[in-house]
Amino acid sequence: MTTFYAHGKLLLTAEYFVLDGAIALALPTKFGQSLTVEKSPETFGIWQSFDADGSLWFETQLDTEGYKVLKTNDLAIAEQLVKILKVARSLKTNAGVYQAFSIKTELTFPRSWGLGTSSTLIFNLAALFQIDPFELLAKTFGGSGYDIACAGASQAILFDRKNEKPNWHPVDFKLPFSENLYFVYLGKKQNSREGIQQYKSKKGTPQYNALLTSEISDLTSEFLNCTHISDFEKLIIEHENLVASVIELPRAKALFFNDFWGEIKSLGAWGGDFVLATSERSEAETVEYFSQKGFGTVVKYSNMVL
Repeated sequence: MTTFYAHGKLLLTAEYFVLDGAIALALPTKFGQSLTVEKSPETFGIWQSFDADGSLWFETQLDTEGYKVLKTNDLAIAEQLVKILKVARSLKTNAGVYQAFSIKTELTFPRSWGLGTSSTLIFNLAALFQIDPFELLAKTFGGSGYDIACAGASQAILFDRKNEKPNWHPVDFKLPFSENLYFVYLGKKQNSREGIQQYKSKKGTPQYNALLTSEISDLTSEFLNCTHISDFEKLIIEHENLVASVIELPRAKALFFNDFWGEIKSLGAWGGDFVLATSERSEAETVEYFSQKGFGTVVKYSNMVL
């Protein structure tokens, strides 16, 4: 029996622009997903996926020779899994993991949270097959790859893509006001690929894009070196307005929290999953505000970020 583990992800800066080379500040989360594999006495492969509450949300039986679906409770997901496994097999140089298997994946965050169910799976499968997770991502889901970098990181990272290749390194990102930061779950899971298409359709000229990418990278640097919450909030406003001007979507604060005393920062694909909130009022008052707005899942920064 072998177990692999991958961390979830949050993109604090450079959402969308990271695709065009902007430097992004990304945060691996304490939450993640494990994958445990062992040889099976059966003649077929068994796959089971469990949510954070221990419930079985997906299962399938596969013909391990051709990775054909024999039985499943969700054909669409099973077929997607088969595609990923076939790509992984094609990238592997030897046939060490083709025998019958029993695989169990377990999330430590609710699947609906959008912290990286797919990216943690890709990272763990790449570890299982002993292949490059970025290559596996590129040939399956696509994307910048920051989430894959987060999956194996143990602290905040700066991430960018140069010459179509991912680059990242760990950074010391310890905010002295982290007790005033909260992640609020919007409950509107966003398809990252749809958000990316929205961004691509709104881009301007190459010169305009290069200027904005440079501005976003500069903002990332300022976030990284921020020591006061008031400055942090100013950076949020500047970053939010810049992204909004390109993708032509309203800020989350304008949509849901226009009377909130702090600031709201969208994360990743706008319109879904989590936002970051700043609040210098008590935790109880802050949580009560969001609860009255219908957003009952509020996670303290220190409980979320690795």
